[in-house]
Amino acid sequence: MPNRINIDWSYALDAMPYLLMGAKYTVIITVFGLLIGFFIGVLSGMGRLSQNKIVYGLVTGYIEIIRGTPILVQAIWIYFALPVIIGININSITAGIIAISINSGAYIAEIVRGSIQSIDRGQVEAGRSLGLTGMQTFVHIIWPQAFKRMIPPLGNQFIISLKDTSILTVIAVPELVRKSQEVVAENFRSFEIYTAAALLYLVMTLTISTILRTIERRLDVS
Repeated sequence: MPNRINIDWSYALDAMPYLLMGAKYTVIITVFGLLIGFFIGVLSGMGRLSQNKIVYGLVTGYIEIIRGTPILVQAIWIYFALPVIIGININSITAGIIAISINSGAYIAEIVRGSIQSIDRGQVEAGRSLGLTGMQTFVHIIWPQAFKRMIPPLGNQFIISLKDTSILTVIAVPELVRKSQEVVAENFRSFEIYTAAALLYLVMTLTISTILRTIERRLDVS
């Protein structure tokens, strides 16, 4: 007869403050990474719509490189290789934020591009007929409509990036998985600790999903 697993959830409860500290870093890295990534994504998305071949080529190259390589490799390169190039050491948290920013920015760029292109060209003509300049038409007519359409995919990217932070354990970022590994190394209770970590991820993603659904309803996103 196989030995029964001796499950003791008290180990998970005792470790919860430590795991919550890791969850805090997970959220911080995700939020800062996506804020910067959104800025990168907007600029890159606009670059993808540019008539300037140099701008279009540079932005397209960035997007293809990032989307064509794993975020694990990107994080390792930023933490270990980038300091060799710039001659400045980068701490693990900063490297993690940079990795999430650059990675999410490439995907957000395509979200921005697609959302803007989804707006009917007649909206531009309507803006011009009202005497608005091209920039005024974009800011007051195109962008508000496009931004509403970005909200669902941006929410998905938020959840993806939050889960991607688990990969950053390879560069010693003190996020949830890293903290879980440190606890397990001390008490060897892998089942209880990793289950608790999975539940914390589930709570975070469900919370984000609930907030996003509320925003979508209030903005009447369709």
